[in-house]
Amino acid sequence: MHEFMQGIISWYIDLLKQFGLGGVVLFMAIESTVFPLPSELVVPPAAYLEYHERGGGAFMAAMVVLAGTLGSYLGSCLMYFLARWLGRPFLFKFGKYFLLPQHKLLLAERWVAQYGAGGIFLARLLPVVRHLISIPAGLCGMRFRTFSIMTIAGSFLWCTVLTAFGLAMANDMQTVLSQHGHLTNEAAYEAAFHKLTWSTIALVGIVYAIYLLATRAQRRQIHATEHAPASPETEDA
Repeated sequence: MHEFMQGIISWYIDLLKQFGLGGVVLFMAIESTVFPLPSELVVPPAAYLEYHERGGGAFMAAMVVLAGTLGSYLGSCLMYFLARWLGRPFLFKFGKYFLLPQHKLLLAERWVAQYGAGGIFLARLLPVVRHLISIPAGLCGMRFRTFSIMTIAGSFLWCTVLTAFGLAMANDMQTVLSQHGHLTNEAAYEAAFHKLTWSTIALVGIVYAIYLLATRAQRRQIHATEHAPASPETEDA
């Protein structure tokens, strides 16, 4: 298992070292499309590499945030314009072949319908809807300027959180990344790897809990609207 994980880590770290900030832009652009590439596995290691291993300090950490934000925006724009081009009937019929089942599309549509532009910002901080939210924004014809502002703001905040997480876990990052490709101290590697894993799970768990609370509130509001008594004007009509 260690060898398998070490191989994945080695491959990913080598890509980050080879492409630098360009790799962050690319991976975060992919993360903002329909492909399930977790941003939690992209930004924190890049932040550590640029800040500590390459000695870039706070300036390069800020550049990681900007690179992640740019990548998220580019990927989101791609999905926004694809949705406008393909249209709702096509996506609802064939979306399941592109990891976009109908129930996820309906969830994202309801999210935009209920929260509007603010929902785009909030969605950039949440799992599940993060990589889908650009689609209903394109389908409903949201102004591109509004979509861009909300996407950039939400992505910037999320990338800042992930960068801070990567720097806060610097000691464990150093243990794991310094041994990639040549495992010399298995006990230290295992301890650091487990700490990083559980810390990442905790971060994702907190964000997912926020997502569940938000969607539960959304469902309650929809239910209340559907079962609200008709107004006198409606009854007279």
